Amino acid sequence: QVQLVESGGGLVQAGDSLRLSCAASGRTFSSYVMGWFRQAPGKEREFVAAISWGGGTTYYADSVKGRFTISRDNAKNTVYLQMNSLNPEDTAVYYCAATSRVWSDRSSEYDYWGQGTQVTVSS
Repeated sequence: QVQLVESGGGLVQAGDSLRLSCAASGRTFSSYVMGWFRQAPGKEREFVAAISWGGGTTYYADSVKGRFTISRDNAKNTVYLQMNSLNPEDTAVYYCAATSRVWSDRSSEYDYWGQGTQVTVSS
């Protein structure tokens, strides 16, 4: 069982940066692939980024590649999402998720979810 708690969301202007954090409970954090997803109003939840168990491999949606960076600190049981050059299209509730399987961009493959943190980017 893994419990996930996101933080770091907020209201920013276009071009600004934010760093989201996701703190995980449990002693097996390093055995999970971690992912970030987001859901905008009226839209389906979409994949943003994922990171392998050890942090050596990362995956990104095309829409955020080059702007967002996912990282993890297994000693702190925390995964991060550094978001740069934010634009209004990035406005959404951001969720972190954990899976014991190999990485996936499908939300159905993730077993555990946080409650989400709101990111709002004004133009």
